[in-house]
Amino acid sequence: MNYLITGGAGFIGSHLTESLLADGNTVTVIDDFSTGSEENLAAVAGNPGLQVIKENILDGTSLEQAVRNCDCLIHLAAAVGVELVVHDPVRTLVTNVHGTERVLTFAAEYNKRCIIASTSEVYGKSNKEFFQETDDLCIGPSTNSRWSYACSKLLDEFFLMALVRDKQLKGTVVRFFNTVGPRQTGRYGMVLPRFVTAALENRPLPVYGSGEQTRCFCHVQDVIRALRLLIPQENSYGRVFNIGTNRRISIKGLAELVLERTGCGTGIQMIPYEKAYEPGFEDMMNRAPDCNAIKELCSWQPQISLEQIIDDVIEFIRKRKDI
Repeated sequence: MNYLITGGAGFIGSHLTESLLADGNTVTVIDDFSTGSEENLAAVAGNPGLQVIKENILDGTSLEQAVRNCDCLIHLAAAVGVELVVHDPVRTLVTNVHGTERVLTFAAEYNKRCIIASTSEVYGKSNKEFFQETDDLCIGPSTNSRWSYACSKLLDEFFLMALVRDKQLKGTVVRFFNTVGPRQTGRYGMVLPRFVTAALENRPLPVYGSGEQTRCFCHVQDVIRALRLLIPQENSYGRVFNIGTNRRISIKGLAELVLERTGCGTGIQMIPYEKAYEPGFEDMMNRAPDCNAIKELCSWQPQISLEQIIDDVIEFIRKRKDI
């Protein structure tokens, strides 16, 4: 098969590209390298089945032809990361809303199978212990830029569902819950690489807020396996699927585990949200997925433990920094 991956030089996209190429597929990557990198694709740079197009999905001239030529489109290109969202909300909205509109319009026009990446952020401030895809969503006020990312991704979901109804688009939404692993950067606020980098550099680990907020961390290889299982599933068209683990850990607990696994670091530094981001910043206290939908459809469940995830990130950052 011929796959098109927008954002294919990013963290998740590069791992998916490698996986698809390893099975003899051809892959076209469209990426502007604003958050992705050529280094992420170094292992497959010489693969004859790979084509890399450097352009922005908002206005690039190659996107339509690339969609026309593919069998399946995986749309991962987005403005991501809490720091980027808070400090550049206009870029977040334009990239995520108009970029996805353009990608999906071409997918519908040429009748292509497509999967688009959404986020657990769309669940907003709900107090549920585990989120289901059919739950009501509770996003914060528009005066707080923190919620612009969730709103933009939710608009992406609505646009896909509208095209499923009106144009019979063969589309599926996946909501990622804290995907982590090698190649993820802490540059835009991703917590695990920030913690590991701080520990390996013998600095205190910066924990924002109270540290009592809980998250579930899923290895990127488990996520890739879930995506590949979903691709051929016609019963997934017009549906949303959570992808993540159900092992919850507080951010402070994660920092403590990183300190333990690295054997480095100088403790934990608590930082108020208003100093880390902006005055009035709001966060979700708990974010854990109910993944029964994808388990029932594809028999998928995560296999890699949090300890192994941390060890993999430690190994990657050590090699990259030569620590």
